[in-house]
Amino acid sequence: MPAGEKHIRGYMKHLQKNKTKIQGIYAIAVSLLIVSALLGILLGATRMSLSDLIKAITDTEGKLPESKILWYVRFPRVMASLLCGAALAVSGAVIQCVLANRLASPSIIGVNSGAGLAVTICTAFGIVGGWKLSLFAFLGAFFTVMLVSFGAKKWGASRGTVILMGVALNALLGAISDTVITFVPEVSMMSNDFKVGDFSSATYTKLIPAAVIIFASMLVLFTLSQELDVLTLGDENAKGLGLNTDMMRVIFLILATLLAGSAVSIAGLLSFVGLLVPHAVRRVATAQSKHLLPLCALFGAGFVTLCDTLARTAFAPYELPVGIIMAFLGAPFFIFILIKGKGGHSRD
Repeated sequence: MPAGEKHIRGYMKHLQKNKTKIQGIYAIAVSLLIVSALLGILLGATRMSLSDLIKAITDTEGKLPESKILWYVRFPRVMASLLCGAALAVSGAVIQCVLANRLASPSIIGVNSGAGLAVTICTAFGIVGGWKLSLFAFLGAFFTVMLVSFGAKKWGASRGTVILMGVALNALLGAISDTVITFVPEVSMMSNDFKVGDFSSATYTKLIPAAVIIFASMLVLFTLSQELDVLTLGDENAKGLGLNTDMMRVIFLILATLLAGSAVSIAGLLSFVGLLVPHAVRRVATAQSKHLLPLCALFGAGFVTLCDTLARTAFAPYELPVGIIMAFLGAPFFIFILIKGKGGHSRD
C-alpha cells in the first residue's frame, strides 16, 4: 500500500473515531440533562413518584396537590436551574475564548457582580422581575466585561492581570451593592440568597423574559461558532483570514453578557459554573466551538440542576442555597487549574 494512501486511511479512521467519541459525549450530556430534570421535579420536601408526575401533567383543571406542586414550585425551579446552568457555562466558554484566558469566567472577571449590582439597584426601586430586570442585569454585566476587556487591551495587561482586574472589580461592585442595601434595608431581605446564588425565588415573571434572551443569544452564538474559533487564533491570524476582530469581539462579549446577565436576574451570583464546565468539556471532548458551546449548554444545565437538587434534599428539612454547593466544588477546581495551568496561560 502506498504511503500516501495509508496516511489518508489513518486520518479518516481518526476522524471516524473522533466523531463516534463526540456522539457518545452528546448522548451522556443529554442523559444527564434528562435525569437531573426528572430528579429535580420528583425530589423535594414532598416527594413525587412517576405516577404522581403523570397525574399532575394530565390534571387539566389543576385541582390535585401534585399538580400545584409541579407547576408552581418544581417546574419553574427546574427550568430556572437548567437555563442558568446552560447560560453561565456557554458564557464562560465564550469569555475564555475571547480573552484567550482559560481562567476567565463570568464570576471571576466581575461580570456576575456587575449584573448583580444592577439587579440590586433595580430591586431598590421596586423592579423585581420582567424585561426591565433582565435588561439592567445585561447592562451591568456588559459594562463590567467591556471595562475589563478593553482596559486590558489598552494597557497591555497580561492574562493574569486580567484576572486580578476582575477580582478588584468584584470587590468594588460588591461594596457598592452593600452600600445600596445599607440605605435601602428592604433589599437586604433578598441580598443573602442573591449573593450566594439560589433558585428558591424563581418565578415565571423572572423566568420568561430571561429564557427568551438566553435562547436567542445561544442561537446566535451557535451560528457564529466558526468565527469564534478564528478569533481564538489571535488578532493577527484572524485578521489575515478576513475577520473583523474588533467587531466580532464586541459581538461575542455582548452575547456572553446577555447570557450571564439573564442568569443573574433569575438566580443571583452563582459562581464557578462558567469556569468548571467549559474546562471539563474541553478535556473530555473538544475545543471546537461547534461542539464546545452546545456541550457546555447541556452539561451546564444538567450539572447546576443536580447541584440544586442536592442542595434541596441532602440536609432536609434544611435547604442550602445552591451557590454553596457550587463554591465547594468550584473553589478547589479553580486552585487546581491555577497551579497546573500556570495562571491560565496554557492552551488546551
